[in-house]
Amino acid sequence: MNADIEKVNSIMYSVAVKREFIASHFHPQADEKKERELHSHHYVVEVELKGTHLDKQGYLIDICEIEPELDALVAHFKGKPLNNLSEFKGLNSSLEHFARIFHNALASRIRVEGLTTVSLQIWEDGSIRAGYREKY
Repeated sequence: MNADIEKVNSIMYSVAVKREFIASHFHPQADEKKERELHSHHYVVEVELKGTHLDKQGYLIDICEIEPELDALVAHFKGKPLNNLSEFKGLNSSLEHFARIFHNALASRIRVEGLTTVSLQIWEDGSIRAGYREKY
């Protein structure tokens, strides 16, 4: 019986969606002068949802429910200096903070029965990545 329970607990479905955008920021206390000045980055954000149950259509979550929420958040950050946004007040606009801020904003908009994890990865200029994950 324990093997059956372990098998059920190990079943996991996942769905991921990504978007690209450009935003700018600066790091006031950075050692390098160019990092202290406002500069832009090409960001790629990918959200992955994991869960144990599919709905009656066979979806963990319908992509049509994720995409508008993701697009709205991308529009919020796109083309803007991150340091000027209220979400970054009192924070360095690090990639790690950005991943957490983006994740929490998106996760609060998505409700799915059986959802176990929401992970978000954000790439900066294709070579640097930070992520944030929360289990439910």
